[in-house]
Amino acid sequence: MLRRAVRRAASLATRTALHPRQFVSGSASKPSLSIWRRKKEMGKEALIAAKELKRLRSDPLRLDRFVASHVSRLLKSDLVAVLAEFQRQDQVFLSMKLYDIVRKEIWYRPDMFFYRDMLMMLARNKRVEEAKRVWQDLESEHVLFDQHTFGDIIRAFLDSGLLSEAMDIYEKMRQSPEPPLSLPFRVILKGLLPYPELREKVKDDFLEIFPDMIIYDPPEDLFEDQSGPGYR
Repeated sequence: MLRRAVRRAASLATRTALHPRQFVSGSASKPSLSIWRRKKEMGKEALIAAKELKRLRSDPLRLDRFVASHVSRLLKSDLVAVLAEFQRQDQVFLSMKLYDIVRKEIWYRPDMFFYRDMLMMLARNKRVEEAKRVWQDLESEHVLFDQHTFGDIIRAFLDSGLLSEAMDIYEKMRQSPEPPLSLPFRVILKGLLPYPELREKVKDDFLEIFPDMIIYDPPEDLFEDQSGPGYR
């Protein structure tokens, strides 16, 4: 029996040497989906809170009391859902209110999609000062947008006629350590069609980075009758 045990141990050692176990580190495993990308459904408490927040928004004192007594007790999923709903409704004041609340929560972690949604909503509503504040916050938290997100945000500002702000963000995109991609440039170039001078600048950057690619140029008179807002 002793000899059999020795042979079994030797066989096991041989198999282990030939086929060592493989361990997957946390960084190599698939990351969990950001809470800001998950489907957001409002529960009963969230619906009540959203309705009451909208009712009290013109009464700062009662609004702050309700936030302290009810909103601060919402579950994470409910708070996220209420913020998403206010963003969808373009409720800028209430979105900024919840934005501040979320960033103070113990579970809060800086997230690219959290900031993307805020900036897209603020761009739609042409709220420049709030957008600048949000951008300062994300920079202080060292949040890095990927190139596709940069393109979407810049396009949102362009579509709202906020050219100066859009081009400021474009310069940040150009300085990003993320490798450039052609699709975000095309998204931006399409948004710049009414602004040929700015479009030419971005087009030159694009062709410098992607010299083998082609950019479609519309007929020169396509926008001659359209007087878009100037570059501030």
